[in-house]
Amino acid sequence: MPSPQLPPTAPRPSTSPSQDPSPRAAPPSSKGGGLTARLAELQVNRPALPLLAAGLLTVIALFLATRLQVLTGFESLLPASRPSVQELDRVAAKTAGVSTLFVVLQGGEGTPTVALQKAADALVPEIERLGPPWVGSVEDGVHEAFSYLSPRAGLYVERDRLTKLRDDIEARYAYEVNKATGALLDDDEPPPEVSARSIEQSLGLQGIDAGRYPDGYYQSKDGKTVVVAIRSKVLASDFAAGTEAIRRVREVVDRVHPASFDPGITYGLAGDLQTGIAEYAAINEDLTDVGVVGAALIAAVVFLYYLRVRMLVAMLITVGTGVAWTFGVTQLALGHLNMATGFLFSIVAGNGINFGIIYMARYLEARRGGASLLEGVRVAHRETWLPTLTAGCAAAAAYGSLLATDFRGFHDFGLIGGAGMVLCWVATFVALPSVLAVMERLSPLDRESPGWLGRFRRRTQGGIAFGEPFARLAARSPAGLTVAGLALAAVGLVAAVGYVRADPMEYDLRNLRNDERVRAEQIRLGALAEEITGYVGTDGMAILVDRPEQVEPLRAALYARRDAASEGEKPFKEIYALQDLVPRDQDAKIPLLQEIKERVLRARKRGLLGDEDWSRIQAIIPPDDLAPFGIDDLPAGVARAFTETDGTRGRIVYISPITSESVHDAHYLFRWADAYRETRLPDGSVVRGSGRAVIYADMWAAVIDDVPPAVLFSLAATVLVVLVAFRGGRPAFAVLGALLVGVFWMAGLLVLTGVKLNFLNFIALPLTFGIGVDYAVNIVQRYAREGAGGALTAVRETGGAVILCSLTTTLGYLALVRSQNHAVRSLGVAAVIGELACLFAAVLVLPAALVWRDRRRPKGAESFVAVGRPTT
Repeated sequence: MPSPQLPPTAPRPSTSPSQDPSPRAAPPSSKGGGLTARLAELQVNRPALPLLAAGLLTVIALFLATRLQVLTGFESLLPASRPSVQELDRVAAKTAGVSTLFVVLQGGEGTPTVALQKAADALVPEIERLGPPWVGSVEDGVHEAFSYLSPRAGLYVERDRLTKLRDDIEARYAYEVNKATGALLDDDEPPPEVSARSIEQSLGLQGIDAGRYPDGYYQSKDGKTVVVAIRSKVLASDFAAGTEAIRRVREVVDRVHPASFDPGITYGLAGDLQTGIAEYAAINEDLTDVGVVGAALIAAVVFLYYLRVRMLVAMLITVGTGVAWTFGVTQLALGHLNMATGFLFSIVAGNGINFGIIYMARYLEARRGGASLLEGVRVAHRETWLPTLTAGCAAAAAYGSLLATDFRGFHDFGLIGGAGMVLCWVATFVALPSVLAVMERLSPLDRESPGWLGRFRRRTQGGIAFGEPFARLAARSPAGLTVAGLALAAVGLVAAVGYVRADPMEYDLRNLRNDERVRAEQIRLGALAEEITGYVGTDGMAILVDRPEQVEPLRAALYARRDAASEGEKPFKEIYALQDLVPRDQDAKIPLLQEIKERVLRARKRGLLGDEDWSRIQAIIPPDDLAPFGIDDLPAGVARAFTETDGTRGRIVYISPITSESVHDAHYLFRWADAYRETRLPDGSVVRGSGRAVIYADMWAAVIDDVPPAVLFSLAATVLVVLVAFRGGRPAFAVLGALLVGVFWMAGLLVLTGVKLNFLNFIALPLTFGIGVDYAVNIVQRYAREGAGGALTAVRETGGAVILCSLTTTLGYLALVRSQNHAVRSLGVAAVIGELACLFAAVLVLPAALVWRDRRRPKGAESFVAVGRPTT
């Protein structure tokens, strides 16, 4: 940001404002018919008009901003035109209409399992009474599936095994009869015994593991946990309805009071509905926390510089107005925020307040010189509007470079940030002068306060001299600082090259999500519930075919890809479809099963099966009316995960990962996504897949494609602004040289701190060019005005405002480090590193180089940047 500059005819102080509190001559009068003069007269003489207009717009903007939604999914970072996003929306519309909520009941050391089961049984009908949309179905076990599939278990067995079982039972029956009648020959080998175990082993239970679901309940193996599974019609992304659904369920659970069945019973909620609402609430809380901390840090450093409460209040009102306008416009233009843009509040505030800092500094300088309120506002208008507008446009161009990308996370960030720079500039020149006028009427700035307060104000009227320490360092060892700065830049460049070659991307997805430690208990309960229930969880990706007839060809094609991959490179584990629950050759198997039933009953009458064995196998004895069935005959509880929202069955296929941990590795997700992203079937039709795997792979592809042009565009725009501002020549060379030193330092520090690049902190790269260059621009501008030997004066005078502007921007970024989201934290770290690197290059290495150059030049020769001085 440009700092306030005295006009060429104005007297220039030789020391820092804080060290030179003596009165100064007032700047020349600017009375006349200029636009800035007339605007100043309106704002000073009739401040209510601009303040009323600004206030009305702010109220409207705040109303709009409160309607902004925060999209938490990765898919919100991609353009809606992406095939993977379109397919995800299509599948979600068909399959995501039902979300999952688990009530996890846990018992203490002495809690009997039966108490947990009774508590679960009591919850089911009470929760079911809530009805749609809050509850679509509720169950505490596989009772419905078990009762339907158990008598039909034999239909899932191969025919040869059924034939063998029938013959074995027949042979054992004949053996026992012969043995009883004495017709058994001595050399006859006894056939296998008929028992519950032998029959269960031969028949099995397709999809129902009696050991996994004791007594048919969703129960842990140790009997200390029982889960009640709820399917809700409320989407996990619907915060208002989801919050209400969870509230109603929790109210029912509290009313049933599980602890009344045993004092040791406790409960918790889990599932994708609970996770989605909790993450949404966490992000909203995060936005507030980051915004408040950022505002507090910015306010503290601004007050430290000016040491005036009225100045702080005036600038907070101004920047608050600009930020409100920014997010009101965001609602009109986009209607939402996402993971990349949700934290722009503190960033826009940290950048946008710099216009007010520059304006306020020049205003106070004029007032200290003896100017009246009106004259001070006129001077501040005349001498800061063009420099601040130029800097605002440069910053907006840095943000705007992201508009050239297809990655929606970058595009939205650039749109909001660019608009924010322009609107904060407008807010500064519309609201700030009128705020100053009102404050002047309430309490004149030049009013002397008695006692210690008056002495404190007189001693601190110039604020803190932020630039003085850097001027002293540059004067003490200009050559050493210059050489050291260039050497570190060279080291940073070499380190960056090696870092890029070693692949600096972040592939651990846990480092891109919210901190799991914040919701560790919820994650534990969710994993426990999914393990117990066997529900198709968030790890499974759904594929939706157009016709059920496509399922088998699709499975064959996908399994062929899996089997062709080498060990350790398999893209997925299994494929699940509703068709798996419809056995083949039912017409041929049913007669065999009826024969087996007839022989089992005969064996029971003969006494070959005891009471205990008989009680175990009764559930799997086929009924007399056993008939072939299809997917439409399966109970709702069995087919629910494969049923679309309109009731259609048989078109949903799930593809599961190798392990639940593998989904955190981006390398694996790329392989998984490529395995099912697009499959051409033998009939020529194409089946597309989506889900997090494909979305994340596309997201990285978009980042890799879009970052280079965004960085080049930002660099080109920055170079163009510098060349225009300095009309080319050596001043532009000095500015760009300082910028490159800062950028190379940034690269070296990123390597040193081990920062991995991801879809969010990439944004720091193009922003560093457009925002970081302002600091060197201001130093060189002041140096050009001062002439020979002016480098130290530039740091003392302009450096203070430059450092303050950098501090507000840096603190806006630093607030992001408090975020619960690892990706947002990484953006804050990378941006802070870039800001500080460019700042120190501008206020330390650049002035040192200029001092060194001036000391070495022949006596009487013009200064290094005397050619092509800017006229603004």
